[in-house]
Amino acid sequence: MVQRLLLDVNFRVLAAILASAAITPGCTSPGEIGSPQFATRQGQNPVPRIYRLGVGDKVKVTVFGEDNLSGPFEVNAVGQISMPLIGEMPAKGMALHEFREGLTRKLSDGYLKNPKVSVEMLNYRPIFVHGEVKNGGEFAYKNGISLRDAIAMAGGYTYRADQSYLYVGREGEPDVAVKTPADVAILPGDNIRIPERFF
Repeated sequence: MVQRLLLDVNFRVLAAILASAAITPGCTSPGEIGSPQFATRQGQNPVPRIYRLGVGDKVKVTVFGEDNLSGPFEVNAVGQISMPLIGEMPAKGMALHEFREGLTRKLSDGYLKNPKVSVEMLNYRPIFVHGEVKNGGEFAYKNGISLRDAIAMAGGYTYRADQSYLYVGREGEPDVAVKTPADVAILPGDNIRIPERFF
């Protein structure tokens, strides 16, 4: 009688755990029970399209009329760009126009009168594709790359892949579950993970 009561209690506890796990949103790794929480809303792109500078990016800075302040520069390991005359400039996490505006303000602060500055990308940091793909790893970024292109670069899906959705991780943003196919712009530094199916 006691043994049957214990079995009944254990079964109810297990059922309660499974029920609560099944309704928990935001599955973020293979093996968790439940469904991913898709961050998609009709008419909106689930992943921001604004590109932000990161470690390893290279930019070309042109200060018109100031050749000694112009040239190629790289975002260093601490997220800064070392510039002549003004020293270290924060760059990581900034859009190109934000970095240009900050640099213009810095040069205007006692260095140059009304500086004209342009900033353009030279080399982008790589993207990463992993999970249920045949040859996951680091890949060179190319302008206009799509999710389908990124998966093809990694050798395509494995037989265990869940091809109905994937995760896109972007620096400074939480991972987003994206239903496929989807029109999502891939940006340098993106981390794409293909989940495993369970049936």
